[in-house]
Amino acid sequence: MKKLASCVLVWLSLAALACAAGDKISGKTHPDTSEWQPLFAPDLSNADKPEGIWTVSDGVVTASQDRAIWTRRDYENFVLDLEFKFERGGNSGAFLRVGDPNNHVNTGFEVQILDTHGKKKLTAHDCGGIIGTAAASKNMVKPAGKWNRYVILCRGDKVSVVLNGERIIEDLELSKTKLKDRPPRGYIGFQDEAKRVWYRNVRIQEIGQCGPGESPR
Repeated sequence: MKKLASCVLVWLSLAALACAAGDKISGKTHPDTSEWQPLFAPDLSNADKPEGIWTVSDGVVTASQDRAIWTRRDYENFVLDLEFKFERGGNSGAFLRVGDPNNHVNTGFEVQILDTHGKKKLTAHDCGGIIGTAAASKNMVKPAGKWNRYVILCRGDKVSVVLNGERIIEDLELSKTKLKDRPPRGYIGFQDEAKRVWYRNVRIQEIGQCGPGESPR
């Protein structure tokens, strides 16, 4: 019981840290901690991407065509913190723990980015949902042209998603979903499906996992 309580406390502490970490949306500054690292280099030199499609200007990353950008290393347990905005009709997504970037739909999972502001009845394919698995509990996405913020916690079998300060997916257990056979570790990437999407302040914090005999960090 003490072990379980310790794990739960760490989960809540990490989520609170991620939610409290300010940015240009809240007007606060990011906490000064070496645990957070930019997901991509300022010039995208550490990313796998098609030539001439993904560009960066003043810290904002975008693509001119429907092609994905990927990390060159894989991740297992982490907090991913990012901002995004889209033009009207924009459609993109954050792909997580992808085993094979050439087959990302079937070897990882996607947290949806989509222009569904104002929609009343949400499905797993609307913004905030995990494609094919879980819908957001609340529609928190802003209108086209406005910056949004995701904080996504992946730890062991569980995934939680915070959109614009509201926890919209709470401890989803992947082993109990259609994604139960997806790898526990993989690459992170973003796509752009024709309509323009922009990203900024994309950073990651790797974390430990509460397992048998392991002390959470």
